[in-house]
Amino acid sequence: MSRKRKSRFGWIFVLSALLVGAAAYWAFDRYAGFADVPLASAKADASIVVARGDSFASVLGKLHAAGESPAHDLEWRLLARQLGTAGHLQVGEYALDPGTTPRDLLLRMRDGKVISHRFTIVEGWNIRQLRERLGKATQLEHETASLDDAALMAKLGFAGQHPEGRFLPETYLYPRGDSDLDVLARAHEAMRKALDAAWKTRAPGLPLASQDQALVLASIVEKETGVAEDRPRIAGVFVNRLARGMRLETDPTVVYGLGTRYDGNIRKKDLQADNPYNTYRLAGLPPTPISMPGRAALQAVVHPAAGDALYFVSSGDGSGRSLFAATYAEHQANVRAYLARYRAGLAKGPLRGVATSGEAEPASGTTPAESIP
Repeated sequence: MSRKRKSRFGWIFVLSALLVGAAAYWAFDRYAGFADVPLASAKADASIVVARGDSFASVLGKLHAAGESPAHDLEWRLLARQLGTAGHLQVGEYALDPGTTPRDLLLRMRDGKVISHRFTIVEGWNIRQLRERLGKATQLEHETASLDDAALMAKLGFAGQHPEGRFLPETYLYPRGDSDLDVLARAHEAMRKALDAAWKTRAPGLPLASQDQALVLASIVEKETGVAEDRPRIAGVFVNRLARGMRLETDPTVVYGLGTRYDGNIRKKDLQADNPYNTYRLAGLPPTPISMPGRAALQAVVHPAAGDALYFVSSGDGSGRSLFAATYAEHQANVRAYLARYRAGLAKGPLRGVATSGEAEPASGTTPAESIP
Protein backbone atom coordinates (compact mmCIF):
# COMPACT_ATOMS: atom_id res chain seq x y z
CA MET A 1 0.00 0.00 0.00
CA SER A 2 1.35 3.36 -0.96
CA ARG A 3 2.33 5.96 1.59
CA LYS A 4 -0.33 8.30 0.19
CA ARG A 5 -3.07 5.70 0.61
CA LYS A 6 -1.93 4.89 4.12
CA SER A 7 -2.08 8.57 5.02
CA ARG A 8 -5.66 8.80 3.67
CA PHE A 9 -6.78 5.82 5.79
CA GLY A 10 -5.09 7.37 8.81
CA TRP A 11 -7.04 10.56 8.42
CA ILE A 12 -10.26 8.61 7.98
CA PHE A 13 -9.54 6.66 11.18
CA VAL A 14 -8.77 9.80 13.12
CA LEU A 15 -11.88 11.52 11.78
CA SER A 16 -14.04 8.49 12.63
CA ALA A 17 -12.60 8.36 16.14
CA LEU A 18 -13.31 12.04 16.58
CA LEU A 19 -16.88 11.60 15.36
CA VAL A 20 -17.43 8.62 17.64
CA GLY A 21 -15.96 10.54 20.54
CA ALA A 22 -18.09 13.56 19.81
CA ALA A 23 -21.20 11.39 19.56
CA ALA A 24 -20.32 9.66 22.81
CA TYR A 25 -19.71 13.00 24.51
CA TRP A 26 -23.01 14.34 23.16
CA ALA A 27 -24.86 11.22 24.32
CA PHE A 28 -23.21 11.35 27.75
CA ASP A 29 -23.89 15.06 28.10
CA ARG A 30 -27.52 14.55 27.14
CA TYR A 31 -27.86 11.60 29.52
CA ALA A 32 -26.17 13.40 32.41
CA GLY A 33 -28.22 16.52 31.80
CA PHE A 34 -31.44 14.51 31.62
CA ALA A 35 -30.90 12.73 34.94
CA ASP A 36 -30.66 15.88 37.04
CA VAL A 37 -32.94 18.34 35.28
CA PRO A 38 -36.36 18.93 36.92
CA LEU A 39 -39.22 17.11 35.25
CA ALA A 40 -41.67 19.02 33.08
CA SER A 41 -44.51 17.27 34.93
CA ALA A 42 -43.20 18.26 38.38
CA LYS A 43 -45.62 20.64 40.10
CA ALA A 44 -47.44 21.10 43.38
CA ASP A 45 -49.69 18.18 44.36
CA ALA A 46 -48.74 16.14 41.26
CA SER A 47 -48.04 12.43 41.65
CA ILE A 48 -47.69 9.18 39.75
CA VAL A 49 -49.00 5.80 40.87
CA VAL A 50 -47.14 2.53 40.34
CA ALA A 51 -49.82 -0.15 40.47
CA ARG A 52 -49.31 -3.80 41.23
CA GLY A 53 -48.13 -5.56 38.04
CA ASP A 54 -46.89 -2.39 36.33
CA SER A 55 -43.82 -2.86 34.11
CA PHE A 56 -41.28 -0.12 33.54
CA ALA A 57 -42.85 0.43 30.13
CA SER A 58 -46.19 1.01 31.86
CA VAL A 59 -44.59 3.57 34.15
CA LEU A 60 -43.09 5.35 31.14
CA GLY A 61 -46.58 5.49 29.64
CA LYS A 62 -47.87 7.15 32.80
CA LEU A 63 -45.02 9.64 32.66
CA HIS A 64 -45.97 10.45 29.05
CA ALA A 65 -49.55 11.05 30.19
CA ALA A 66 -48.24 13.37 32.92
CA GLY A 67 -46.37 15.47 30.34
CA GLU A 68 -42.95 13.88 29.85
CA SER A 69 -41.69 13.53 26.29
CA PRO A 70 -41.37 10.02 24.75
CA ALA A 71 -38.17 11.33 23.12
CA HIS A 72 -36.34 10.64 26.39
CA ASP A 73 -37.42 7.01 26.83
CA LEU A 74 -33.89 5.78 26.13
CA GLU A 75 -32.48 8.00 28.85
CA TRP A 76 -35.17 6.80 31.29
CA ARG A 77 -34.26 3.19 30.57
CA LEU A 78 -30.51 3.76 30.86
CA LEU A 79 -30.90 5.68 34.11
CA ALA A 80 -33.28 3.07 35.54
CA ARG A 81 -30.74 0.33 34.69
CA GLN A 82 -27.90 2.32 36.29
CA LEU A 83 -29.88 2.95 39.50
CA GLY A 84 -31.27 -0.58 39.71
CA THR A 85 -34.86 0.63 39.48
CA ALA A 86 -36.21 -1.10 36.39
CA GLY A 87 -36.60 -4.52 37.99
CA HIS A 88 -37.36 -3.25 41.51
CA LEU A 89 -40.36 -0.94 41.18
CA GLN A 90 -42.19 -0.53 44.49
CA VAL A 91 -45.98 -0.26 44.35
CA GLY A 92 -47.34 3.07 45.57
CA GLU A 93 -47.92 6.75 44.90
CA TYR A 94 -44.89 8.96 44.28
CA ALA A 95 -44.66 12.73 44.49
CA LEU A 96 -43.88 14.80 41.41
CA ASP A 97 -43.35 17.93 43.47
CA PRO A 98 -41.54 20.96 41.99
CA GLY A 99 -37.84 20.31 41.45
CA THR A 100 -38.17 16.52 41.17
CA THR A 101 -35.62 15.12 38.71
CA PRO A 102 -35.68 11.76 36.90
CA ARG A 103 -32.96 10.56 39.28
CA ASP A 104 -35.04 11.60 42.31
CA LEU A 105 -38.15 9.86 41.02
CA LEU A 106 -36.43 6.60 40.08
CA LEU A 107 -34.67 6.41 43.45
CA ARG A 108 -38.02 6.92 45.20
CA MET A 109 -39.57 4.16 43.14
CA ARG A 110 -36.66 1.83 43.85
CA ASP A 111 -36.69 2.52 47.61
CA GLY A 112 -40.48 2.69 48.05
CA LYS A 113 -40.53 6.28 49.32
CA VAL A 114 -44.23 6.71 48.68
CA ILE A 115 -46.43 9.66 49.58
CA SER A 116 -47.86 9.40 53.10
CA HIS A 117 -51.33 10.80 53.68
CA ARG A 118 -52.52 11.85 57.14
CA PHE A 119 -55.61 11.17 59.20
CA THR A 120 -55.96 12.68 62.66
CA ILE A 121 -58.27 11.35 65.35
CA VAL A 122 -59.08 14.30 67.58
CA GLU A 123 -59.28 14.00 71.37
CA GLY A 124 -62.90 13.92 72.45
CA TRP A 125 -64.41 12.64 69.21
CA ASN A 126 -67.07 9.97 69.62
CA ILE A 127 -67.31 6.95 67.34
CA ARG A 128 -69.96 8.61 65.18
CA GLN A 129 -67.71 11.60 64.53
CA LEU A 130 -64.69 9.36 63.90
CA ARG A 131 -66.49 7.26 61.32
CA GLU A 132 -67.95 10.32 59.60
CA ARG A 133 -64.53 12.00 59.24
CA LEU A 134 -62.82 8.76 58.24
CA GLY A 135 -65.40 8.30 55.51
CA LYS A 136 -64.23 11.59 53.98
CA ALA A 137 -60.50 10.76 54.07
CA THR A 138 -58.93 10.89 50.63
CA GLN A 139 -56.67 8.32 48.96
CA LEU A 140 -58.06 5.68 51.33
CA GLU A 141 -60.02 2.59 50.38
CA HIS A 142 -63.36 2.68 52.18
CA GLU A 143 -64.47 -0.75 53.37
CA THR A 144 -66.55 0.10 56.43
CA ALA A 145 -69.33 2.31 55.07
CA SER A 146 -71.85 -0.55 54.98
CA LEU A 147 -70.90 -1.91 58.42
CA ASP A 148 -72.68 -0.99 61.64
CA ASP A 149 -70.59 -0.53 64.78
CA ALA A 150 -70.95 -4.15 65.86
CA ALA A 151 -69.95 -5.48 62.43
CA LEU A 152 -67.04 -3.06 62.33
CA MET A 153 -65.63 -4.34 65.61
CA ALA A 154 -66.11 -7.92 64.48
CA LYS A 155 -64.22 -7.13 61.27
CA LEU A 156 -61.38 -5.75 63.39
CA GLY A 157 -61.33 -8.96 65.42
CA PHE A 158 -63.06 -7.63 68.56
CA ALA A 159 -66.59 -8.93 68.27
CA GLY A 160 -68.79 -7.84 71.15
CA GLN A 161 -66.57 -4.90 72.16
CA HIS A 162 -68.24 -1.48 72.17
CA PRO A 163 -66.31 0.81 69.77
CA GLU A 164 -66.54 3.98 71.84
CA GLY A 165 -63.21 5.13 73.25
CA ARG A 166 -61.23 2.31 71.63
CA PHE A 167 -59.23 4.33 69.07
CA LEU A 168 -56.34 6.48 70.25
CA PRO A 169 -56.38 10.12 69.16
CA GLU A 170 -53.22 10.64 67.12
CA THR A 171 -52.18 11.42 63.56
CA TYR A 172 -51.86 8.27 61.45
CA LEU A 173 -49.89 8.15 58.20
CA TYR A 174 -51.03 5.87 55.41
CA PRO A 175 -50.05 5.30 51.78
CA ARG A 176 -52.52 5.39 48.91
CA GLY A 177 -54.31 2.05 48.73
CA ASP A 178 -54.58 1.43 52.46
CA SER A 179 -58.13 0.98 53.77
CA ASP A 180 -60.05 2.64 56.57
CA LEU A 181 -59.89 -0.71 58.35
CA ASP A 182 -56.09 -0.50 58.26
CA VAL A 183 -56.17 2.91 59.97
CA LEU A 184 -58.72 1.78 62.55
CA ALA A 185 -56.76 -1.37 63.33
CA ARG A 186 -53.65 0.71 64.03
CA ALA A 187 -55.60 3.20 66.15
CA HIS A 188 -57.21 0.37 68.13
CA GLU A 189 -53.85 -1.24 68.82
CA ALA A 190 -52.38 2.12 69.80
CA MET A 191 -55.17 2.64 72.35
CA ARG A 192 -54.74 -0.86 73.73
CA LYS A 193 -51.04 -0.23 74.30
CA ALA A 194 -51.56 3.26 75.75
CA LEU A 195 -54.26 2.04 78.14
CA ASP A 196 -52.20 -0.97 79.20
CA ALA A 197 -49.14 1.21 79.85
CA ALA A 198 -51.16 3.74 81.86
CA TRP A 199 -52.90 1.06 83.94
CA LYS A 200 -49.61 -0.61 84.86
CA THR A 201 -48.37 2.63 86.44
CA ARG A 202 -51.62 3.58 88.20
CA ALA A 203 -51.59 5.11 91.64
CA PRO A 204 -52.60 2.78 94.48
CA GLY A 205 -56.09 2.89 95.96
CA LEU A 206 -58.01 4.10 92.92
CA PRO A 207 -61.75 3.27 92.98
CA LEU A 208 -61.39 1.70 89.53
CA ALA A 209 -61.66 -2.06 89.16
CA SER A 210 -60.26 -2.47 85.64
CA GLN A 211 -58.62 -0.91 82.63
CA ASP A 212 -62.03 -0.56 81.04
CA GLN A 213 -63.25 1.56 83.94
CA ALA A 214 -60.15 3.74 83.63
CA LEU A 215 -60.95 4.19 79.93
CA VAL A 216 -64.53 5.20 80.72
CA LEU A 217 -63.43 7.78 83.27
CA ALA A 218 -60.70 9.11 80.95
CA SER A 219 -63.32 9.65 78.25
CA ILE A 220 -65.33 11.83 80.66
CA VAL A 221 -62.26 13.82 81.72
CA GLU A 222 -61.46 14.37 78.03
CA LYS A 223 -64.88 15.89 77.44
CA GLU A 224 -64.81 18.05 80.57
CA THR A 225 -61.69 20.03 79.69
CA GLY A 226 -59.11 20.56 77.00
CA VAL A 227 -56.76 22.35 79.40
CA ALA A 228 -53.79 20.15 80.23
CA GLU A 229 -53.25 21.58 83.72
CA ASP A 230 -56.85 20.87 84.76
CA ARG A 231 -57.08 17.23 83.65
CA PRO A 232 -55.49 15.67 86.78
CA ARG A 233 -57.55 17.95 89.04
CA ILE A 234 -60.81 17.06 87.30
CA ALA A 235 -59.84 13.39 87.43
CA GLY A 236 -59.21 13.90 91.15
CA VAL A 237 -62.73 15.28 91.62
CA PHE A 238 -64.30 12.27 89.92
CA VAL A 239 -62.10 9.81 91.81
CA ASN A 240 -63.08 11.46 95.10
CA ARG A 241 -66.77 11.28 94.23
CA LEU A 242 -66.53 7.63 93.20
CA ALA A 243 -64.67 6.79 96.41
CA ARG A 244 -67.44 8.42 98.47
CA GLY A 245 -70.26 6.81 96.52
CA MET A 246 -71.42 10.15 95.12
CA ARG A 247 -72.98 10.40 91.69
CA LEU A 248 -70.67 11.90 89.07
CA GLU A 249 -73.35 14.29 87.78
CA THR A 250 -71.43 15.31 84.68
CA ASP A 251 -73.11 16.80 81.64
CA PRO A 252 -71.04 15.13 78.88
CA THR A 253 -72.52 11.76 79.85
CA VAL A 254 -76.02 13.20 79.56
CA VAL A 255 -75.18 14.66 76.16
CA TYR A 256 -73.83 11.29 75.02
CA GLY A 257 -77.00 9.56 76.19
CA LEU A 258 -79.07 11.99 74.11
CA GLY A 259 -77.09 11.13 71.00
CA THR A 260 -78.36 12.85 67.86
CA ARG A 261 -81.26 14.29 69.87
CA TYR A 262 -78.90 16.72 71.59
CA ASP A 263 -79.60 20.23 70.20
CA GLY A 264 -77.03 22.22 72.16
CA ASN A 265 -79.04 22.54 75.38
CA ILE A 266 -79.54 20.31 78.41
CA ARG A 267 -82.99 20.55 79.95
CA LYS A 268 -84.37 19.40 83.29
CA LYS A 269 -86.17 16.54 81.61
CA ASP A 270 -82.82 15.36 80.21
CA LEU A 271 -81.35 15.29 83.71
CA GLN A 272 -84.31 13.24 84.89
CA ALA A 273 -84.27 10.80 81.98
CA ASP A 274 -83.79 7.15 82.76
CA ASN A 275 -80.87 5.99 80.62
CA PRO A 276 -77.56 4.31 81.50
CA TYR A 277 -75.55 7.45 80.68
CA ASN A 278 -77.45 9.80 82.99
CA THR A 279 -74.95 10.23 85.82
CA TYR A 280 -77.37 12.59 87.57
CA ARG A 281 -79.62 9.61 88.31
CA LEU A 282 -77.28 6.63 88.38
CA ALA A 283 -74.32 6.05 90.65
CA GLY A 284 -70.93 4.97 89.35
CA LEU A 285 -69.58 5.06 85.84
CA PRO A 286 -71.61 4.79 82.65
CA PRO A 287 -71.44 1.42 80.85
CA THR A 288 -69.03 2.54 78.09
CA PRO A 289 -66.70 5.40 77.30
CA ILE A 290 -68.34 8.50 75.83
CA SER A 291 -65.43 9.72 73.68
CA MET A 292 -61.93 8.93 72.48
CA PRO A 293 -59.59 10.02 75.29
CA GLY A 294 -56.01 11.03 74.53
CA ARG A 295 -52.88 9.92 76.36
CA ALA A 296 -53.02 12.91 78.71
CA ALA A 297 -56.54 12.04 79.87
CA LEU A 298 -55.51 8.41 80.45
CA GLN A 299 -52.56 9.54 82.55
CA ALA A 300 -54.73 11.99 84.49
CA VAL A 301 -57.12 9.22 85.51
CA VAL A 302 -54.44 6.83 86.73
CA HIS A 303 -52.53 9.66 88.44
CA PRO A 304 -55.26 12.04 89.66
CA ALA A 305 -54.31 15.16 91.56
CA ALA A 306 -54.32 14.79 95.32
CA GLY A 307 -56.77 16.80 97.36
CA ASP A 308 -60.33 16.80 98.66
CA ALA A 309 -62.08 18.68 95.83
CA LEU A 310 -65.56 17.34 95.03
CA TYR A 311 -66.79 20.05 92.66
CA PHE A 312 -65.58 22.11 89.75
CA VAL A 313 -67.08 24.68 87.44
CA SER A 314 -65.86 26.79 84.54
CA SER A 315 -64.10 29.99 85.45
CA GLY A 316 -65.79 31.75 82.54
CA ASP A 317 -62.79 34.00 81.95
CA GLY A 318 -61.99 32.57 78.54
CA SER A 319 -59.00 30.55 79.73
CA GLY A 320 -60.86 27.25 79.70
CA ARG A 321 -59.75 26.69 83.29
CA SER A 322 -62.02 25.47 86.10
CA LEU A 323 -62.61 26.53 89.68
CA PHE A 324 -62.45 23.71 92.24
CA ALA A 325 -64.13 23.36 95.62
CA ALA A 326 -64.07 20.88 98.48
CA THR A 327 -67.45 21.93 99.90
CA TYR A 328 -70.80 22.69 98.41
CA ALA A 329 -70.72 26.18 99.90
CA GLU A 330 -67.45 26.93 98.12
CA HIS A 331 -68.86 25.49 94.93
CA GLN A 332 -71.96 27.72 95.18
CA ALA A 333 -69.69 30.73 95.54
CA ASN A 334 -67.81 29.73 92.40
CA VAL A 335 -71.10 29.29 90.53
CA ARG A 336 -72.32 32.70 91.69
CA ALA A 337 -69.07 34.25 90.46
CA TYR A 338 -69.60 32.69 87.07
CA LEU A 339 -73.24 33.81 86.93
CA ALA A 340 -72.22 37.37 87.82
CA ARG A 341 -69.80 37.37 84.92
CA TYR A 342 -72.49 35.86 82.70
CA ARG A 343 -75.03 38.56 83.57
CA ALA A 344 -72.41 41.23 82.94
CA GLY A 345 -71.66 39.70 79.57
CA LEU A 346 -68.11 38.84 80.58
CA ALA A 347 -68.35 35.06 80.93
CA LYS A 348 -66.87 33.10 78.06
CA GLY A 349 -67.77 29.48 77.41
CA PRO A 350 -70.45 27.23 78.94
CA LEU A 351 -70.98 26.77 82.67
CA ARG A 352 -69.18 23.46 82.58
CA GLY A 353 -68.47 21.20 85.54
CA VAL A 354 -69.80 18.84 88.15
CA ALA A 355 -73.17 19.48 89.74
CA THR A 356 -74.35 19.06 93.28
CA SER A 357 -75.62 15.57 94.06
CA GLY A 358 -79.20 16.75 94.02
CA GLU A 359 -78.71 19.68 96.39
CA ALA A 360 -79.40 22.29 93.72
CA GLU A 361 -79.82 22.80 90.01
CA PRO A 362 -76.90 21.43 88.00
CA ALA A 363 -74.03 23.87 87.68
CA SER A 364 -72.95 22.67 84.28
CA GLY A 365 -74.07 22.39 80.71
CA THR A 366 -74.27 24.67 77.73
CA THR A 367 -76.38 27.28 79.53
CA PRO A 368 -76.19 28.69 83.07
CA ALA A 369 -78.02 26.62 85.66
CA GLU A 370 -80.61 29.30 86.32
CA SER A 371 -81.73 29.25 82.68
CA ILE A 372 -82.27 25.50 82.27
CA PRO A 373 -85.93 25.14 81.18
